[in-house]
Amino acid sequence: MELPSQMILFATVVESESFSAAARSLGLTPSAVSRQIGFLEDRLKVRLLNRSKHGLSLTEEGRAFYERCADLAARVSEAENLATAISGQPVGVLRVAATVAFAKAQLLPIMPEFMARYPELKVSLEVTDRPIDLAAEGIDVAIRFTEQVEDSFAVARKLARNRRVICAAPAYLKRAGTPTTRQDLAHHNCLRLSTVTRWNDWHLEGAEGTDPVPLTGNFEANSADAIYHATLSGLGIARLSTYLVGEDIKAGRLVRLLPDYADDGSDILALYSEKRNLSPRVRAFIDYLSAHFGSVPPWEREE
Repeated sequence: MELPSQMILFATVVESESFSAAARSLGLTPSAVSRQIGFLEDRLKVRLLNRSKHGLSLTEEGRAFYERCADLAARVSEAENLATAISGQPVGVLRVAATVAFAKAQLLPIMPEFMARYPELKVSLEVTDRPIDLAAEGIDVAIRFTEQVEDSFAVARKLARNRRVICAAPAYLKRAGTPTTRQDLAHHNCLRLSTVTRWNDWHLEGAEGTDPVPLTGNFEANSADAIYHATLSGLGIARLSTYLVGEDIKAGRLVRLLPDYADDGSDILALYSEKRNLSPRVRAFIDYLSAHFGSVPPWEREE
């Protein structure tokens, strides 16, 4: 690796505060990042980073060198943006994180059109339901839901309303009976998400009020996608997004329960780090998503 590339890599490590986070943002392995930093220190004949079980810290020499590296990285980014403006096409790597269920059901099906529109762009997608630190992990855009937002510094752009309904498979209802009131849910196997506590607050607006429904059940999972498949299999009752279960309800694979109740308290959001000059590739991606989902998302439109 040439010196300028090593300098940009070093700036990324410092800003990410770890080899692992820098590696994820650059599409490298942590060992490769560590090795290149070692080569850079050998080239300069000076230690730039202190390594300990508590993490990384800059030496005095490293702090001074980082300022030059950060400046170089910023200039390279500006040059890339200028090239994009001249060519009219976003270029480079767009790093996206999306929840498992939404990525599989809604994002991946529309990616071919996006990639065809911007052939010079490379997309690196991480499909995960875990919390995302945009800055530390080098993620350009994260698609998340209202109750998952923990980063107060992130900019959120609403892509669509996330309407959730209560549903179950016919096999479960045949076995356990069909609840007809909110109170009936207390006697059913309600499926829970283990990673986002707020997801389990079933605030169902209706004539009986908006108090959360007490959930009882013997199954939980760390992904809404797993809850979805567990519901299809007849394991229990779940509250799931219409983007995920709309077609199943139409086809009879799932039955919507308590149709008088609605849960519209969540939105599907595109999160990105607050920057004065938004990267053209980020802007292109978010604009594409907003145009596709629109004021009424596809799964809510009448055919």
